[in-house]
Amino acid sequence: MNKRKIIYSLLTLTALHCFSATGFSQDKKFYIFLCFGQSNMEGNARPEAVDSAGVDSRFKVLEAVDCPNLGRKKGEWYTALPPLCRCRTGLSPADYFGRTLVANLPKDVTVGVINVAIGGCKIELFMQDSLQSYVSKAPAWMIPMIKEYDGNPYQRLVEMAKLAQKDGVIKGVLLHQGESNTGDTTWPQKVKLVYDNLLKDLHLKPKAVPLLAGETVNADQGGACASMNKIIATLPNTIPNAYVISSAGLPQRGDKLHFTAAGYREFGKRYGLKMLSLLGYAPKEGY
Repeated sequence: MNKRKIIYSLLTLTALHCFSATGFSQDKKFYIFLCFGQSNMEGNARPEAVDSAGVDSRFKVLEAVDCPNLGRKKGEWYTALPPLCRCRTGLSPADYFGRTLVANLPKDVTVGVINVAIGGCKIELFMQDSLQSYVSKAPAWMIPMIKEYDGNPYQRLVEMAKLAQKDGVIKGVLLHQGESNTGDTTWPQKVKLVYDNLLKDLHLKPKAVPLLAGETVNADQGGACASMNKIIATLPNTIPNAYVISSAGLPQRGDKLHFTAAGYREFGKRYGLKMLSLLGYAPKEGY
């Protein structure tokens, strides 16, 4: 083999290595967000006609479970029509979070969400060292939901996130959880364990992946768990790149725990506007 052929072969091998290491299929302008929590992140309000109209195809959901009723398969991307969690959940903050971003980001940016949530669960369900003991004591009505994630919601979130990383870049984490941990002053440390595990398992840098945590139904709306908001407010003391999203003024369904559809729309917008600012963009005039 002459010198020219040797050089050509080396260049070809280098190119192949770069392709396999970085993956040219990954779109740096495909922004992906991980969403987890309990029932308010699942979405507890029935979507209304306005919620299924005019969803921009630049807003995607990576389905985390098989949903034959929706024509969706686990691990595949779809235009983000509600529900965005499991097959029969409702409108959630993730819906209008994504819509707010695509309405304000450049037209060449696509937004994707992955939503893994379990109604009524404590944060311990997402903590690997407490998962088995938590599941063993979980109420019977919660077990079928947990089984939809093969018994481990955290691992399903990671599994889907790794798939998503082949297509785009994880830009943030959205959390809505706390009602079932009301009064637990160690909650911020528990959230940090989950967040740190996500960063480790997905090879993410904390400064590049902010955590946005929403308040429970506010005291101004008679929230049954509004006292938890004082604990949620301390989360940035434990996770420097965490930000608390206010629920002030957001209407609830009458059960003092869950927001109305209008409440979820505004809540999602608040999550979205905060993330937009963290990404370095200002909302469009009048938004």
